Amino acid sequence: MDNTNTIIDDLLKSFEDVRYVAIYKNNNLTFKQRPNTTDSSSADTDKYEELLVNPVLLTTARQRGNIDCGGLRFLIIAYGNFFQLIKEINGGHISLCLSKNVDLTNIHEKIFEYLNSKYSSL
Repeated sequence: MDNTNTIIDDLLKSFEDVRYVAIYKNNNLTFKQRPNTTDSSSADTDKYEELLVNPVLLTTARQRGNIDCGGLRFLIIAYGNFFQLIKEINGGHISLCLSKNVDLTNIHEKIFEYLNSKYSSL
């Protein structure tokens, strides 16, 4: 994906509550963290979260959702220091670390509408 870094930079620039963005697509992982964040996880654990944990969580939730829940739209994980918003995309997933003070009511809609309007092929 040629514009992965552009998408990540756009999200970090456009959404102040986004602390980190990862895009895992076609077996390629690109991720970036906003500078000077507190209570962040290490880059090594972030890497393995994107390569191992998030794909498993998405697969399990999608399969469950497909049984009789109308599918899967996205996942939000509430860690102690932040939230993780994860959504499947063509060939992989996008993962965003959000400030623990963010209003979860509609931040996902704002982010996904933004992505769809600017990067509909994602």
